[in-house]
Amino acid sequence: MSPLSDGIRIERLPDGFDRWEELLGLIRQSFAYMDGVIDPPSSAQRLTAGTLQAKAREESCIVAWCGGEIVGCIFAAERCDHLYVGKLAVASAMQGVGIGRALMRTAEELASARGKPALELQTRVELIGNHATFSRLGFRETERTAHSGYDRPTSLTMRKVLE
Repeated sequence: MSPLSDGIRIERLPDGFDRWEELLGLIRQSFAYMDGVIDPPSSAQRLTAGTLQAKAREESCIVAWCGGEIVGCIFAAERCDHLYVGKLAVASAMQGVGIGRALMRTAEELASARGKPALELQTRVELIGNHATFSRLGFRETERTAHSGYDRPTSLTMRKVLE
């Protein structure tokens, strides 16, 4: 667990976690601004409490808490030469205080502990603000890919090599 200012703490999903609906609500609320902006729609729209629970069994889930409230999360999946991070979500009322950076820093620590030299993520082509944010965090675009059925790039892959 790592402390953050103003009583915010970051930790791996605790054993016995049972607040899947709350975590799902956070992700959906955090990704809602993409509705009608990205094509195809975000996979966050297809998540359920059950699929989220299954995802947490396959991947590492890191959660940010403020008091007893979940205010952020990120998922990290181990790949051959990197840790893939996704579903980074921060409650709208808590954005801008460093929670996203702290979650990403914790994912970097997890990657290093597992001997992974890099983090990777994907962001949608339309989300220019995300590209800039991830660039400021040290990520660089490595490729553009298309979702199945699309003849144009729909996603950017970004990678951060860890020191």
